[in-house]
Amino acid sequence: MSDIDLGLDGLTVCCLSNDREILDLNLRASPVIASGRLQLDVEMDAPSATIGYNRLLERHPTDICILVHHDVYLPDGWDRLLMRRIAEVEAHDPDWAVIAASGIGPDGRHWGPVWSSAFSRVLGGVTAAPQPIQAADELLIVFRADTGLRFDEELPHFHFHGLDIVQTVLAAGKGAYNVPLPLIHNDRFAKMLGDDYRDGYRHMQRKWRDVLPLMSTTVKISWHGLHLRRALRRMKNYSAVGSERASRNDTPPQVYAERCCWSSVG
Repeated sequence: MSDIDLGLDGLTVCCLSNDREILDLNLRASPVIASGRLQLDVEMDAPSATIGYNRLLERHPTDICILVHHDVYLPDGWDRLLMRRIAEVEAHDPDWAVIAASGIGPDGRHWGPVWSSAFSRVLGGVTAAPQPIQAADELLIVFRADTGLRFDEELPHFHFHGLDIVQTVLAAGKGAYNVPLPLIHNDRFAKMLGDDYRDGYRHMQRKWRDVLPLMSTTVKISWHGLHLRRALRRMKNYSAVGSERASRNDTPPQVYAERCCWSSVG
């Protein structure tokens, strides 16, 4: 059995941010953060997601680190729910390394649930037991820093690190799972993806060629890259409609939590 200490003292919320206003509206307003029940460590203006998260993990090498976007709101009681979910995963697989709030199963099924302002709805199915995943949505990843595993700093920019870290964990013989951890992702709708997205995709193609295809939360990674072109074309065609359907991301996230009946989840 694992010797993980499931007390709150062993948990740290780690965030990358480039906008203090978004951070204050969302993550800092989360009851578990605002009350001081969980420590928040923010790395501002990191050159890439992987470099930024590695800096945070090195500052908390023995913790279970909650790697979370600055536009995420954690409803009241979320910390208590997380403790129960960690215990469930621990009972199932003491050698786990990643827990996701939103992830992609080996069969391509999208697990959640999370509210997304960009899509104006709750995304992901709900499961009664921990589900193995091939990729994690980067919006929130619970990561065991004490495994010694770290993010690949050769992966540029801010895409695909949720897929990459899960594949790294699995290659090391450790477990990665999705469990229900309802939260608000007060994100804006992305009208298009640029060269940074293509760069990340190509890095995944090269690095994981022997295990392709792999499914991220946004696109399938294939050796030929046709799925990338199709995904970019679909996004371009959906851009106008998606922008109209998206909810405002400057709305206080508590409004969306109440709409989802997630004002309190613990």
